[in-house]
Amino acid sequence: MIIVQDTFNCKPGSASKVAKMFKEGMAGAKGVLHIMTDMTGKYHRVIMLSKYESLSAYEKSFEMYMNPTPKMKKMNEKFAGMHEMYTSGSREIYKVW
Repeated sequence: MIIVQDTFNCKPGSASKVAKMFKEGMAGAKGVLHIMTDMTGKYHRVIMLSKYESLSAYEKSFEMYMNPTPKMKKMNEKFAGMHEMYTSGSREIYKVW
């Protein structure tokens, strides 16, 4: 099993808005475990934690997001304007032993 941590460094005042976008936009998405905001450490961060059985399962999940079905178009609409709300981000992938 692998855990994927996507971190978004948001502009001040935007972290809660980005977290809400993810919570609504990723509702029911396979693999997504948690949408979190910082309480200590670096400020203005949103972290999305996901779980997959393998790296190939993780890669396969991207196929769904690239498929222009009406459901995916509707999901993408929920993220309109998000790119203006964060400055940078990172992705970390961990193997669970």
